[in-house]
This record gives sequence, C-alpha cells and structure tokens, in this order.
Amino acid sequence: MQLLHTMIRVGDLNESLNFYCEKLGMKLLRKQDFPGGRFTLAFVGYGEEKDHTVVELTHNWDTKSYELGTGFGHLAIGVPDAYKACEDLKKKGVKVVREAGPMAHGTTVIAFIEDPNGYKIELIEQKHS
Repeated sequence: MQLLHTMIRVGDLNESLNFYCEKLGMKLLRKQDFPGGRFTLAFVGYGEEKDHTVVELTHNWDTKSYELGTGFGHLAIGVPDAYKACEDLKKKGVKVVREAGPMAHGTTVIAFIEDPNGYKIELIEQKHS
C-alpha cells in the first residue's frame, strides 16, 4: 500500500496554486476541469505521484470558502532549517502563525504557516548528516 494524496478544498484555485507552487516550491503535476460537476482538481507536490505523496486541491466552482472544522489538523513539510524557511516565506508574504522553535514537549524544531484558505502547514526541521 502507498499513501497517494491528501485532498483539501480551496476557494480560489489560482491563489492556492500560487501559494503551493510559487511560495512553497511545489510543482503543478496535473490539473483537470470537470464542467459537468463544476469543479477542478489540481495535484501539486515535490515529486512525481508515482514516487511521492501529493496534495490534491479541489476547487468547487460555486463555493468561495469553507469552514475548516475541527477534525483536520495540518499538512507537514520537512525543511533543512525551520528558522530560515520562516524568514524566506515571510519575505514572500506567507503568514507564519507559530515561529520556528523547539516543540513544547521535545527538541524537534517546528513552525507553522497558513495557506490562503486557513489550512495550517507544519514545517519540521530535518537535519541530515
């Protein structure tokens, strides 16, 4: 078995694609309109779907925003330096909602940013030796 993707609903597809692709450096892997259902699916990620788990952005044409609810937590992205990632992302206009630093009950350095729809994304510092 393999985890293929996580789907999130987005209100403005172009704004979301700009965030995930231009600001976070993901690539648009594929995009398809479904006129009969009035929605578009766009898949973004850091590598090809056959080798990587990706994010599916679902845009329902007639819905401008969603209530996020309390069940979904966050997406997580590994970064080599969480402090620098926050600094770089702030320069791109990304909202940092938790500055980089050690987690409350451990030593792993984490930070949280927010996408244009309000979804939280955890940045987890991964030092490779």
